[in-house]
Amino acid sequence: MTGGYMGKMLFVDLTQARVWEEALEDSLCRNFLGGYGLGARVIFTRQKAGVDPLGQDAILGVVTGPLTGTPALFGSRYVVVGKSPLTGTWGDANSGGDFGPHLKLSGYDAVFFIGISPSPVYLFIDDGRAQLRDAGELWGKDTGETESALQVRHGGDTHVACIGPAGEKMSLISCIINNGGRAAGRSGLGAVMGSKKLKAIAVKGKQTVPLAHEQEIKEARTKYLGQLGGTVAVFRDFGTSGGLSALVEIGDAPVKNWTGSVVDFSNASAISDRSVIDLQERKYGCWRCPVSCGGLMKAGTGQYRYPAAVHKPEYETLAAFGSMCLNDNLESIIQAAEICNSFGLDTISAGSTIAFAIECYENGIINDKDTEGIELKWGNHQAIVEMTRKLASREGFGQVLADGTRLAASRINRGAEELAVHIRGQEVAMHDPKRYMHFAISYLDSTPARHTQGNYATKPVSGLEYPAFDRHSVAGRGGANKIGSDLTHVVNSAGMCLLGMGFMPASAITDFINLTTGWDLSMDDLLKTGERIANMRQAFNAREGVSIDDFKFPGRIIGQPALEAGPTAGKTVDLETLRKDFLTARGWDIVTGRPNTGKLLELSLDDVAAALSCEGKA
Repeated sequence: MTGGYMGKMLFVDLTQARVWEEALEDSLCRNFLGGYGLGARVIFTRQKAGVDPLGQDAILGVVTGPLTGTPALFGSRYVVVGKSPLTGTWGDANSGGDFGPHLKLSGYDAVFFIGISPSPVYLFIDDGRAQLRDAGELWGKDTGETESALQVRHGGDTHVACIGPAGEKMSLISCIINNGGRAAGRSGLGAVMGSKKLKAIAVKGKQTVPLAHEQEIKEARTKYLGQLGGTVAVFRDFGTSGGLSALVEIGDAPVKNWTGSVVDFSNASAISDRSVIDLQERKYGCWRCPVSCGGLMKAGTGQYRYPAAVHKPEYETLAAFGSMCLNDNLESIIQAAEICNSFGLDTISAGSTIAFAIECYENGIINDKDTEGIELKWGNHQAIVEMTRKLASREGFGQVLADGTRLAASRINRGAEELAVHIRGQEVAMHDPKRYMHFAISYLDSTPARHTQGNYATKPVSGLEYPAFDRHSVAGRGGANKIGSDLTHVVNSAGMCLLGMGFMPASAITDFINLTTGWDLSMDDLLKTGERIANMRQAFNAREGVSIDDFKFPGRIIGQPALEAGPTAGKTVDLETLRKDFLTARGWDIVTGRPNTGKLLELSLDDVAAALSCEGKA
């Protein structure tokens, strides 16, 4: 088997309580690497079109990459994959921590679940031996309680990825949590676990990931450690929290549910960089990470009495519960983040939904009777925390909000739809295309509204040139956006952290993949693989009848109407030109985004082309 892989996939039929292994074919690895590349290929092949993502026939995968659990720098990631119940599109969610490496060390590169268990279960993998176990006593517990209980039961060296009560109740914005606060956050895949009555995956094992060139990859790790550059110092000192204040100042971080600016939120420093670090107890890093951008917080001593060692809120969380809600109370944001981590909720979607509810309240669309007396006003941090708790538990008005802004708006009605900021159901990430237009392309990814899906700004420190374009013109950026997207698919599918990629030269990516696997791939070869992964994910959507024309952008994120004040005042995004250029560069239909048959054949996806051709004729 190729180096970097354990060579085995595990399949679990929850309905029949049956597990079996299948060999991981070398051709799958070479063509799709791992992560959501491998996941999309497996699910497209084995899952019929049109299945209910919360139904019996839906497949859920947990997939590592060839670099996961190896000496390669930043090789800590795993991806959860499946059809998104939130958007109806391809869904995936990426997480760090140490669960991914330990899944591999337990003997498997990937686990795929089918069916629905008649009662709650968890999967336990002990050094290559997999078994479904009863989870009745775990059902209803939060993620921290679940992890602790399984470590007591199976030993402290057990590593757990699980859902909390939000996933059990199938909140469409629920997620999967490991390490107490590392989240496979987007796409609502925690609800898929909940629908399957699958509470957790617990793994332990001391197997070794095969390496094609063990000594050379260790030498490469030392070499590239000495070359880390870019913004690595900022991330070592502050993590992602280091950017909040500056990004509010320049107009990248959204404010007041995308209707405001720094003019409305001038105290962003209270929830950014040094203010956050002052409340940090110690740094936290994912598996063998040389940067350790995460952190564990001191116990809350004021109004919010969260325990010590809850996870530091990331930038997206600080913006969603902070600037989006005009909330400059940092401890309340830490508390809201801890609620989300414990219940298993995506903080981007949860915070955005609270901001939406505040705007509804301020505009008189909902009132105290609806909210049971909670005054949902801008900056009211007590109300924000209280409503987040209700959302997480589906209690009272939280039941209305529990599935995100799209469904909340339809339940409220009365014009609430105009205030709901989402793309095909998924709340938009905390980066404003009016400030950096390249995010508009990321938000058009097969999993919409995602900021980590690549564009022309996604680059290693050096060594990779993108097609030139006129910075004064919107047109002509398609080729550069395509390469940035392809590179991102490589990094995410290889099991490498996207932030870490930005601290290294391009040669680190090819060296780590080649030394791990024994391949001899150039960057051009890898970008072709990224293109194949992009087409695979987009083909999934096409077969589901999803058109990219359905990815409607809320006017306020593209400046329609334009803001009247702040750093992006008067700015609009020419989305149509950006989209047309990108889809043309991809070789996809410029209206629907449907992959071109010739392109699929060029990428050796003949069966995919045939499947789409048959679907089109039907």
